[in-house]
Amino acid sequence: MSLTAVEHPGDPAPLLAEIWSELLGLDRNTIEPDVSFLRYGGDSVLAVRMAALIRKRLGVVLALADVGAESTVAELAALVRQRSAAGSAIRALPVELQRRADQSKPFPLLPLQQGYFVGQQGGWELSYESAHFYSDVALRDIDSDEAAEALTDALRRLAEHQPMLRARVTSDGMQYILPPDAPGAVPAPRVYDLRDASPDSASASLIELRAEMIAAGPDPTQGPGLDIRLTLLPGGEGRLHTNMSLLLFDGWSATLLNRELLELSADWNALLAPLEMGFDDYVASVEALPQSAAWATDRDWWWSRLDEMPQPPALPLVVDPREVRATTMANREEYLSPGRWAALRDRCAAHDVTPSTAMFTAFAIVIARWSGQRRMLLNSLQLNRLPLHPDVHRVFGAFASTMLLPTDLAAGASFAALAGEAQRRFTEYAGHALVTGVEVSRELGRRRGTHRPVAPVVFQSTLGMDTAMGAQQPDSAGPLGQVAMDDFFHQLRTPQVALEARFYELRGSLAIVFSLVEELFDRDQVDAAYADLVALVGSLADGDGWDQIVELPDEPEGSPTELRLGRYADNRATAGDGPPASELEQTIAALWEDLLGVPVLDRGTNFFELGGDSLLAVRALAQLAKRIGTTVPVRDFLADPTVAGVAVAASTAVASR
Repeated sequence: MSLTAVEHPGDPAPLLAEIWSELLGLDRNTIEPDVSFLRYGGDSVLAVRMAALIRKRLGVVLALADVGAESTVAELAALVRQRSAAGSAIRALPVELQRRADQSKPFPLLPLQQGYFVGQQGGWELSYESAHFYSDVALRDIDSDEAAEALTDALRRLAEHQPMLRARVTSDGMQYILPPDAPGAVPAPRVYDLRDASPDSASASLIELRAEMIAAGPDPTQGPGLDIRLTLLPGGEGRLHTNMSLLLFDGWSATLLNRELLELSADWNALLAPLEMGFDDYVASVEALPQSAAWATDRDWWWSRLDEMPQPPALPLVVDPREVRATTMANREEYLSPGRWAALRDRCAAHDVTPSTAMFTAFAIVIARWSGQRRMLLNSLQLNRLPLHPDVHRVFGAFASTMLLPTDLAAGASFAALAGEAQRRFTEYAGHALVTGVEVSRELGRRRGTHRPVAPVVFQSTLGMDTAMGAQQPDSAGPLGQVAMDDFFHQLRTPQVALEARFYELRGSLAIVFSLVEELFDRDQVDAAYADLVALVGSLADGDGWDQIVELPDEPEGSPTELRLGRYADNRATAGDGPPASELEQTIAALWEDLLGVPVLDRGTNFFELGGDSLLAVRALAQLAKRIGTTVPVRDFLADPTVAGVAVAASTAVASR
């Protein structure tokens, strides 16, 4: 679609009100021009769809900062008129969607995908062989004779509709999509028939299967990034097991998968509306962002703030993270009832903050109390689907990114005041999101001279996702029976994360989750912090927590020598400087010159200071392995990422063969 403005005879406000009514489920006539999107129940998730619909129906491109939750119809109408009058001279988005001419060609990984890819090479502390999201859900009243065939057929049709189900990742960090008829392209479900098993045997088998899938997620360098399994149990019951690689799919995709897979399973003849774009088109389009003036402006905005960024929260540790080889992340999970969750949403709207912002504020308060500090750097997972096309919310892919959030909680303030400040800061930082948090973290790590995670405490909210997607997930799945979301289990495993708070909706309830590497922390402290979070969220739902002065620490507690998150030495080795000395060092220097396009004249020059990043490091090591016949572990590379240091690591690897 052309980005030139279309004619708007008269006031665009009625069309904007119509879009709001559609997204929010309200009567258009009840929408007042000076009442914010947030007050009507909107949030940043719905704002993505709003921007896409404005683009489609009014022919005007707005940035997400223009359509924030605080926007009113009157403000948006004025902005639409301004952009329309300017024609194509003003573009809020510096790129537009371009369909790829050759969809069989490889395309790059987005920044967070790169982080997951490198993590799977063992490159980071707190990394795993796979980053994935596992879930299983109970099924009742299954047609056991038809279920397996219905699921297989639904997956085949879904893989034709959603090309990323046929995606693979190359060894050097590119991704590509196989044609539907390529051998092994379509994920095939595995079925376990336990209908004749005893209750104890069936239970043991389910526990074993769950443990297997949690410990090892799908590897898209070897096969599909989705692993679906179906267990048939006695009495017409069963479980549907889903394992998704985060290399290829984000949280939005996981929710969309469940909806579309169940819809297709329920009806052999169901057809999904065709997609007019793919994730590969999106990636190829945003690849041009760094060449735009808008991206450079956002980069300069972030870079000017990096030297003042605080450290991550100094949570007490029982072990240094680099010594931990965790196989999974532990969960703490409770639910706020539908009635209390509805009350909490109403109170958030009354205080002009989104539920996600309120939950972030509650999490920050709990972490401040636990770490003994009010100023800290937190990380936030973002949906990051730029509204380049109205179909962007209907596409499977790893769109997600992160956003660093420097947080400074004012002493003596009420929760409402702290949440209002957090809302303002969210809006400000989201207005510079063309540069992702992964890219910002890389630069921050370079400046701090560390390869250790700079922001390992993460906040994630998918609140509002169900509303943004439209109808609820279907309860009935045809031969697969009834989906019993009251019996649902899930497990997340992401690299470089010590602790993550997650908030999502499940059948009208609010889920409050801690996912963490439990080996790092004192379990009693984790339990106390989680209980503090649940109690604080409950007080917000009941109303008494908003106006209370929040108790916060005056200064960090504990001795300076106590092991705390982010307060440990990097202990990076150094192997000296001068021109490359040995033949091996000269080989490494020449390889870096070819890869980075810059001269490498000093054996002590840091790879990352030359412009390299973690993905390029993996590619450099792959090329070096071809030259010397031995692979240098990514961790050893990061310990001393200089020509001399890599030569020492390579020599050690050769000697240990």
